[in-house]
Formats: sequence, C-alpha cells, structure tokens
Amino acid sequence: MRHMKSGRKLGRVSEHRRALFRNQLRSLIIYERIVTTLPKAKELRPIAEKIVTMARDTESVHARRLVGRWLTDRDLIKRLFTEIAPRFLQRPGGYTRIVKLGPRRGDGSEIAILEFVDYKLPETKGKDAVESKKEKKRKAPAAAKAEVSTPASA
Repeated sequence: MRHMKSGRKLGRVSEHRRALFRNQLRSLIIYERIVTTLPKAKELRPIAEKIVTMARDTESVHARRLVGRWLTDRDLIKRLFTEIAPRFLQRPGGYTRIVKLGPRRGDGSEIAILEFVDYKLPETKGKDAVESKKEKKRKAPAAAKAEVSTPASA
C-alpha cells in the first residue's frame, strides 16, 4: 500500500519525472499556457506556484539561484523575474489555473490546460482572420467558375 507516499510517479523513474517537469515548466514560462494530461498538470502546478513565489523577490540573488535549480536557461530566469512575477506582486498565491478539456481521442486520457491566471488569448485581426467553413465553400465554387469562363489563348 502507498500510505504516506505523496506525488504521482506517472510511470517514470525519478530522473525522467524531474526532466519532464523541468521541460513543462520551461514551456509554461515561455508560452504562459500549456496543454498536457490532467495528472501531469496537477503535479506541475505546485512546482510552478513555488517558482513564481520565489521570483516575486526580484532583488534576491538567492531566489534566482533557487529558481536556477529548475530553470537552467538564464533568459527564462530573467523573463520570470522581470515579466511574469511582477504581475503577481499583489496576489497572495494561486498564480495558475487548470482547465479540464475532456478525454483525448487516441487513448482517452484526461487533457487539461495549465495557464497563468492573467493569461489573455492573442488578439485576432478581425473577421477576415477567421472564416467559417461555409464561407470557404461558397468562395471555392465561385473561383472555379471564374477560371472556367475565361477564354483560353491558344
């Protein structure tokens, strides 16, 4: 029995699990939103919360070194300390959210989005950027008729 054992193994050895969480944490800081399985998101969330909490102390070299245990890229550490953490200075915790998406089509595993709570979707360029399938179908026959009706030079 697993009494008093915390954390999920996720079918991996400890080194592989740590590498997985490092990669996912890196992607979370770069894109501020990742899509992963629900158990992985639930395991990554406390790590991400602790990293952001440490990064809120922007003056501390010690905090940067502690964050450096998880993030080896200096540019990511700089981005975390200068762009992401200052957004959460007034917030006492709860910097991330998990949104469930339902089962994955291939194997049925639960998929979720892990994102920062202040994440905003990128702006689209208006109606022209998103065309419905019906509009595309309407335009396709009209374009084909125009090509057929033009006289061919021989």
